[in-house]
Amino acid sequence: MALLSDAQAADMGKMAPAPSPTVAAPTTLDKREIRAQLLPRRYTTLAAEIGAKIRHLAVPEGGRFRGGETLVSFDCSLQQAQLNKAKAALNGVEQTWHANQRLNELHSVGKVELDVSEAEVAKARAEVASNAALIAKCAIPAPFSGRVAEQKVREQQYVQPGQTLLEILDDSSLELEFIVPSKWMAWIKPGYGFQVKIDETGRSYPAKIQRIGARVDPVSQSIKLSAVIDGKFPELVAGMSGQVNLAPPLRP
Repeated sequence: MALLSDAQAADMGKMAPAPSPTVAAPTTLDKREIRAQLLPRRYTTLAAEIGAKIRHLAVPEGGRFRGGETLVSFDCSLQQAQLNKAKAALNGVEQTWHANQRLNELHSVGKVELDVSEAEVAKARAEVASNAALIAKCAIPAPFSGRVAEQKVREQQYVQPGQTLLEILDDSSLELEFIVPSKWMAWIKPGYGFQVKIDETGRSYPAKIQRIGARVDPVSQSIKLSAVIDGKFPELVAGMSGQVNLAPPLRP
């Protein structure tokens, strides 16, 4: 086998092609479809705070309501009778206390008796306040404007304290939550606009980023984004889902 001289080896080295640079393979998250679901701005569950029979449900399932509107009212005739009884008792002990105050000015009543009558007034007032607070729970107002998502009970049904009555939501603005690669944080900022194609309608809608997650998942190298539909579209309903079309800004 012929040996090459140092000069020949150098010449062949110049003729050999340079190795191509290694290109990092795209992550699974980069290649997969980014999905998002429409979420209501606010939602909550309303539950009974007292044991009573439901007298009236003001808004049917799917119906709209305004903030402060009474959604559920209970039959509180027993609680009202207890409040009236407490008020009558308060009236009686107040008269006794006022009489003892006048007698005390005439030095005709003992201090102990005067103090006891005053304590009885305080006790009766607390009883009235307790029953009044109970009566206030006989109607459940809407904490915000929105819609009834699900009705768990019916009128004339007796419910227990803590029993779920209604699922309600605020769909005045619909939000999106989805996961993207954490390296996208280099160009994604709050207010960045994009399009989302909703499966149920087959249409694309404008949206914009409103919040960026506070923590990156170190395993998947991803982060959660929160966005909001930019505009009013009556056909959109919470729970719909679709594909996010999010692209980096074009460089000049």
